Amino acid sequence: MKRRSEPPDLESEEQGLSFQDLIGLGSHSARKSHYSILEEKLAELEAERNRYKWLFENALHGIFQADFNGAVRAANPAFAAMCGFHDSRLIIAQPRPLEALFDDPGDYERLKQELLCLGKAYRFLTTLRRRDGVRIHVSMNVLLRSGEGGDLFEAFVQDISAYRRAQEELTRLNEELEARVERRTRELTQLNRKLLREIGEREQMQEELRLAKEAAEQANLSKDKYLAAASHDLLQPMNAARLLVSTLRERALAEQDGYLVERVHLALEGAEELLNDLLYISKLDQDAVQPKFEVFSIQQLLASLEGEFQPLASCSGLQLRVLPSCLSVRSDTRLLGRILRNFISNALRYTPQGRVLVGCRRKGGQLSIQVWDTGEGVPEERLQEIFHEFYQLNTHQRGARKGVGLGLAIVDRLARMLEHPIEVLSWPPRGSMFSVEVPLAEAPAPLPAECRPAITGNNLEGACILVLDNDDNILISMEALLRQWNCVVYLARDRHEAIDLCKARSLRPDVILADYHLDRGQTGTDAVLAMRKCAGSAIPAAIITADYSDESVQLFQELQLPMLNKPVKPAKLRALLSHLLRDRVS
Repeated sequence: MKRRSEPPDLESEEQGLSFQDLIGLGSHSARKSHYSILEEKLAELEAERNRYKWLFENALHGIFQADFNGAVRAANPAFAAMCGFHDSRLIIAQPRPLEALFDDPGDYERLKQELLCLGKAYRFLTTLRRRDGVRIHVSMNVLLRSGEGGDLFEAFVQDISAYRRAQEELTRLNEELEARVERRTRELTQLNRKLLREIGEREQMQEELRLAKEAAEQANLSKDKYLAAASHDLLQPMNAARLLVSTLRERALAEQDGYLVERVHLALEGAEELLNDLLYISKLDQDAVQPKFEVFSIQQLLASLEGEFQPLASCSGLQLRVLPSCLSVRSDTRLLGRILRNFISNALRYTPQGRVLVGCRRKGGQLSIQVWDTGEGVPEERLQEIFHEFYQLNTHQRGARKGVGLGLAIVDRLARMLEHPIEVLSWPPRGSMFSVEVPLAEAPAPLPAECRPAITGNNLEGACILVLDNDDNILISMEALLRQWNCVVYLARDRHEAIDLCKARSLRPDVILADYHLDRGQTGTDAVLAMRKCAGSAIPAAIITADYSDESVQLFQELQLPMLNKPVKPAKLRALLSHLLRDRVS
């Protein structure tokens, strides 16, 4: 055995070494364990090389490598096709092909200078000339590379010819448009000059027309406010006339006088309906009507409608029957009431004899509220036309109050706003059925507060009523009507006059009826609060107004003041007074 300190016998060892041992991969070499790893790395490099080769060959954009002498070292098929060659090898075989490709040699020189200075060129725009002579617009991203044979540059090329054509077309269209605008401007300028020359002799008329135009534009911009103000001015005299006519209707008159009073009453009702519908259409146009959904018992609404239309049905010799329902729905009670009110009103108007029936039917999760009549019916070809504005059927009875053709148009718009489908069925001449479907509530509506029964008889006898209004005609009309009901009536034009009147006579009225809009910016609500403060007690009061805005309605609800809309209907006024005076009577 040899000692470890002795040197090995090189000759004897070399005779037994293999080739793997000599290159460091023999069985006694530590590198042999890394041979498999080396093979894996070589395989990965080959796969990566193949992947880049595939990307190069199948790229959508052109890719090429060239030297500064203009020789193309490599090019992918996309670049070859872009230059008009079916094979990339053909473009490589061309002598100095790159310089020949540039349509403007100056662009090629500029590209080289930019690469030498910056080492790259981003979004370099130029024009290349294809093999067939066609010019194409391209955008290049170019990088400078250092190779063994000298500096090279690699470029990614995108054909933007379609974009440039679209840009040029847009520029052309803009130029044409500018030319047309300029031409029309010149024409209009000439026409304006001619017009100014023609109206030069009528300068005053021009000024009047300008003012009228400004007034019309202002009126159009504030149509809602304008109509609201106009409605107040129109409803004031109409309200006075309505009260006076109602006073006359309750008196014993000669037959001819009674007939004339009745005709005036019908004319006023028609004018009132037209005005109210026009104002409501205006509010719908201005999006001033927004639904407020709540859960309520449908019976409350049906009972209210029955009480409202029963007297009208009796006067027309018709039978009105409203079937009760214990179901609850989710809707806007005010807007749904307007839909049903129109259905019932039309049924009574278009039914010469017979009856009108109002009832409900459950349809799955919906409640169909239906109004049936025994009237003349609607022809099938006109079932959709009746919902158009100002459309009326020519089936009125002679002497009956006519509508204005806006009611069903309002119904249609309200139903679409509430998303409540409406349906019309008709069987001329036997009658019609109008219905609206309302979602049923998931839970029953809370029970309403217990109400006292209505007081019968003339419970207005001797009642002291204070009326506040800034219109003398309305004060006179209200006084005549209330005195006919045996009330004691006091009149005032504003809150100061009312307070002075109460102090001078130690007066404490049983009820205050106040117009909402008084003179000098005063309101009826302020007057009621001032009167209550002066009297030291909450005197029953109601507001009479032509202001139907949601803000006003919300204010009256917050102050717990009932509201009557102008023109005031005597039956509603009497019912309200009876309600406010019930504590006095009891």
